[in-house]
Amino acid sequence: MLSRNQLEIFRMVLYLTFPVGIFWIANQTEFFEKYAIAGKIFQPLTEEQRKDLEGFRKRMQELNEKKLLEATKK
Repeated sequence: MLSRNQLEIFRMVLYLTFPVGIFWIANQTEFFEKYAIAGKIFQPLTEEQRKDLEGFRKRMQELNEKKLLEATKK
């Protein structure tokens, strides 16, 4: 039977290795390509989607700049 100290050491090792292991697995290139890209979680943008996104970013940046200018004038 495990003593209290051995049990605490086991728990600490488990608490430390589990997140590190998940982080290591998730950051493997092969894993990302196989499950994230091929699984259609993160698909590359088409040219039309990229243009729409860029236009949205520009509109939002302009809106934020206007708000900041109005705030500094007050």
